[in-house]
Amino acid sequence: MADVAQAAGVSSATVSYVISGKRPVAEHTRRVVEKAIADLGFSVNTVARSLRTGRSSIVALVVPDLSNPFFAQLAASLQEELRVLGLHVMVCDTKADREEERAFLREAVQQRFAGVVITPFRLVAKDFLVLSEAGIPAVVSADLPFGDNDLVTPDARAAIRAALTEVTEAGRRHIAMVAGPRDATGGDPRLNLLRSLAAQFGTALPGRLVVRGEHTREAGAVGFERLMRIRPRPDAVFCANDVVAIGAMDKAEELGIDIPGDVALIGHDDASFASLVRPRLTTVRYPAADVGKAAARLLIERLDGRSVRRTVHVKAEFISRGTVRTGP
Repeated sequence: MADVAQAAGVSSATVSYVISGKRPVAEHTRRVVEKAIADLGFSVNTVARSLRTGRSSIVALVVPDLSNPFFAQLAASLQEELRVLGLHVMVCDTKADREEERAFLREAVQQRFAGVVITPFRLVAKDFLVLSEAGIPAVVSADLPFGDNDLVTPDARAAIRAALTEVTEAGRRHIAMVAGPRDATGGDPRLNLLRSLAAQFGTALPGRLVVRGEHTREAGAVGFERLMRIRPRPDAVFCANDVVAIGAMDKAEELGIDIPGDVALIGHDDASFASLVRPRLTTVRYPAADVGKAAARLLIERLDGRSVRRTVHVKAEFISRGTVRTGP
């Protein structure tokens, strides 16, 4: 550290701050220090660090479906933020299975991971005790809080209101939803929010117009077909996420139902494929990159000693494309 400090013309403390990330360092200074480290051929010894701290350099990202591009984008963002601190992200795909979720939490304790960032699907708050008792910080990315863990959560009210405005101005009043599974422990806040706001637009979302399933393409197809059997048929369908919406589009094509001519379709998340399909998917953008950055910041603060729980709201945005209105 002294050699790097001399080469960079800074103090040893500044070198320490650059390596650990525990205090902010001016961008120019950080680059000078990093260049000196590279020029001298040094690297962070993660094994030595783990022996000193009793903790590895691995952060587990636990997600319910890695095939959903939203979580791939979140992983890339989280890794980019943590890499500069010598931390690395290991992605764990639970397939939304409770036992898999619990197994990954136990693995984090056994391997003494530096922290866990998780989108829980069927966990409950007490499941996180295994982490807190081991002193491993967890950041939850979800619509609702889980115990005393830090939370990254969407601020989607304005975006859903904008989606309903476009749908109703297009003359759609018979609104339905392909929602998430009934046994998800966080409930279904996206359904609840849509239902509460729909009343303000002179429409409703009764139980018979809500079908439930996993957050998968297959569930989207099955759910959409069930909705299309209802009479009178819904003329607008909201989906739990974009993957579900793509399944709905698959089934609409199979049934000869035109989107948006016959039925408007609205997704959620704005995954990378949403602007590639035709018609391009109208959706609510919940920016995965911003979620990853927020989760990284919260985790770093915890590693630096913060003990008070924090919540970060990430603003969602309505993205109008081609599955609500006809035209160019």
